[in-house]
Amino acid sequence: MIAEVIVDIASGETDKIFDYLCDDDVVVGSRVRAPFGPKTLPGFVMNVKESTTYPKEKLKKVTLCEDELPALTTECLRLANKMAERYRVPKALTLRLFLPSEMRTGRVRELIRNYASLNETDGEYKILKTAKNQWGALEFLKENGKTDCAYLNRVFPGAVNALAKKGYVTVTSEQLLRDPYKTMDGEKVERILTPDQTRAVSSIQRDAKTVQLLHGVTGSGKTEIYLTLIANCLKKGQSSIFLVPEISLTPQMLSQLRSRFGKNAAILHSGLSAGEKFDEWWRLRTGEAKIAIGARSAIFAPLENLGVIIVDEEHDSSYFSESSPRYSTFDVALLRAKYNKCKLVLGSATPSIETYKKALDGEFGLIRLTKRINQRPLPEITIADMRREVRRGNNSAFSAVLKEEIEKCLQNGKQVILFLNRRGYSQSVICKECGYVVKCEACDVALTYHKEEKCLKCHYCGSMYEPLTHCVNCGSHKLSYAGTGTQRIVDELKKLYPSARILRMDNDTTRGKEGHYKILKEFGEHRADILVGTQMIAKGHDFPAVTLVGILDADMGLHFSDYRSGERTFQLITQVAGRSGRANEKGKVVLQTFNPENDVLRFAVSYDYEGFYRNEISRRAATAFPPFSKIVRILITGEDEKKTVESLKTVYLGLKELYQAQMEKFLFFDRMKAPIKRIENKYRYQVLMRLVDTSVLADVYEICAGARSRDTLVTVEENPVNLS
Repeated sequence: MIAEVIVDIASGETDKIFDYLCDDDVVVGSRVRAPFGPKTLPGFVMNVKESTTYPKEKLKKVTLCEDELPALTTECLRLANKMAERYRVPKALTLRLFLPSEMRTGRVRELIRNYASLNETDGEYKILKTAKNQWGALEFLKENGKTDCAYLNRVFPGAVNALAKKGYVTVTSEQLLRDPYKTMDGEKVERILTPDQTRAVSSIQRDAKTVQLLHGVTGSGKTEIYLTLIANCLKKGQSSIFLVPEISLTPQMLSQLRSRFGKNAAILHSGLSAGEKFDEWWRLRTGEAKIAIGARSAIFAPLENLGVIIVDEEHDSSYFSESSPRYSTFDVALLRAKYNKCKLVLGSATPSIETYKKALDGEFGLIRLTKRINQRPLPEITIADMRREVRRGNNSAFSAVLKEEIEKCLQNGKQVILFLNRRGYSQSVICKECGYVVKCEACDVALTYHKEEKCLKCHYCGSMYEPLTHCVNCGSHKLSYAGTGTQRIVDELKKLYPSARILRMDNDTTRGKEGHYKILKEFGEHRADILVGTQMIAKGHDFPAVTLVGILDADMGLHFSDYRSGERTFQLITQVAGRSGRANEKGKVVLQTFNPENDVLRFAVSYDYEGFYRNEISRRAATAFPPFSKIVRILITGEDEKKTVESLKTVYLGLKELYQAQMEKFLFFDRMKAPIKRIENKYRYQVLMRLVDTSVLADVYEICAGARSRDTLVTVEENPVNLS
C-alpha cells in the first residue's frame, strides 16, 4: 500500500504530499514516522492508495506510531485542508492545531503503571525463610490487595519479580489517567428551567438557522441553557464543545459540567501539564468523554458526531488567534457546525457589533433574555466624576463615594470586587528632569514597575530589570512612578481598611494550572472581603455575597486609537458590573471617570445595549468601518531591520499593483511602521488596507505568501483585534 503523507515541517518548500510505502494497518489520519532526507520526522497520513506514479523502488517506508486510534479524524483532515487554503499556510501548521504539541513531538504518551496482585494457591509458599522481602511483599498484598509495583519495589526490593517467577503474583499493566482537576466534581444541583429559558432552548433547537445568538443580560441564566442543550445532545449520543474566553472561567464551568455530567467532561487549555493535556485529549478522541470545555484551542477537540458548539462571551477578543494561522474561532466553529449539521450557539450580554447586525439582518437566529434569573434588578451604576475629586484635593485612586460604599459593604459582611485593567504597581517610570521613559531593551514599550517582585517588567516579552536609582539619560534621581496598577490598589486598600482580607487576581498571581481556581475558590468561600483584578474577573463569575463593584478607571479603553475602543469599553463595563447583586440583595456599581458625558459611558450606565448599538452602527456606517468594510493588516517582522524593510517593499509593491488594478475595492491602502516598532528584538512594519469588496483577499494572501523568507515573517490579519 501507498500512504500519502504530509511531513510535519511548517515550510512552504515542503508543503506537499509525499508518497511512502506502508503496511496494511496504516489508515487515513494515522500518525507515522517518515524518513525524510537524513532524518526521520513525524508525519500525517492524508490518504492511502494501492498504486503510485513514482517508481516503487525509490520509495521509503513509514513506521506507524503506536496510537490506539488514528489521531486525526476525517473531519480534522478536511478542516485542516480548508484552513490551509483559506489562510495560505502550510498544511503541517494547520494539522498541528488538532494535536497536543508534546504528543506531536513524541515527548508525552500514556502513563502506564504496573500493579501486582496475589494469586490464590492451595499449598504453602515455597520461599526461603531468609527471603524477608518476598515474605513481606506477600503479607502486604494479603492485607492491601492489588498494589503499585513501583511502591512494592521501593519497600521490598526484588520481591515482585521473584514472586511473579514462582507464580504467586500476577503483574498487570494499566493506564493511569492524569486528571487535571480530580478533586473538582461539583455539587449536584437540580435546576428547573424558567419559562424564558425553556423558550430559548426550544427556539434554538427548532430554528433552521445554524448560528443562534443568545443575547441575555448578565445573570439571565445563559449557562443553564447551555447545559440543557449539552444534556439533550448526550441523550442522542452526540458530543459537544463548550468554549469560554478566559482560562480563569474554565475551572468554574468544569465544576458545573462535572456535577451534571460526571467524567463526560474533559478540559483543554494551555495551563495543563503535558501529561494532563494528552490524557484529556485522548479521552475525547476515544469517546470516553463527550464534552470538551476550554478556551480558543478547544475548538479543535477530536470529537465526532457533534450536536452543539457553544461559544460563551462570543464578543471576546481572545477568540482570535494572534499566531499563525491567524484564524477566527467563529470561522472554525462554523465549519465544524456545518460539517456535523449541528447548532452553533453564541452567547453574550454584549454581542459584538458584527454579530448583532447579522442577527438583526436574519442571518443568525436571535434569542433575547431581558431579565435576571431571580427577577432581581440589574445593579444601579453611580458615576463618580474624578475631575471633581481632584478639585477637592482627592488624588487617590478611590473617589469619596467608592470609599463610603466599600466601608458599608465591609460593615455588613458583604464582598467587593474592584476592577482595574492594568497589572503591576506603576504603569511607567519617568524622569522628572529630562522626561526620559524607561523602556525594554528588546521592545519599544515602557517598563512597568512591580513592587512585590522588586523589578521593572516588560509586559510584552516578560524581561525583568533591576529598579533604577537614577535616570540613565541625565543622571537625575527625580524619578516618577506614573500610573496605577493592581498592586498599588491593594497597597492603598490595606492602608484604608487594615482589617479587610484582600485578594488580587491578574497574570502575576494566577500562574500555574490552579492559580485562577484557588483565588476564585477562596473568594467564593468568603475567605476574603475584596477582590482586586484585571479583566479576568469581569466575565462569568457568580459570587452571591458581592454587592459592590468598583470600576476604577472606566476611561482607560476609550483613548486607544482603535475603531472598537468604544465597543470594548461598553462590553467591559457591562460585564464587570454584572458581577454585583447576583443573589437576593440589590447590587451597586461605582464607575469612576474623568469624562462622564461620554456617550459610551451614558449607554453603559443605563444598560442600554440597543441604544449603544444604534449609535455605534450609525457611526460605523458613516465612516465605512467594519462591518461595512474589512480591515486587513499585513504585518512584517524580522530581527534585521534592513531585511524587514526589504520584505515590506516586496509586499507593498505586489499589493500596490493589485490596488491600482482594482482601486474601487479599496477605501484605504498604505504602508507604515507598526505603532509598537519593536517587540522581542523584532522590527515591525505593516501595510494597512480597508476593503469594501473582499474578493481581492485571495490575491492578498497569495502575494504575502510569496514574500515570506527565512529572515522575515509576513502575516495577514483580517479585522485585527490588536492594531498595535
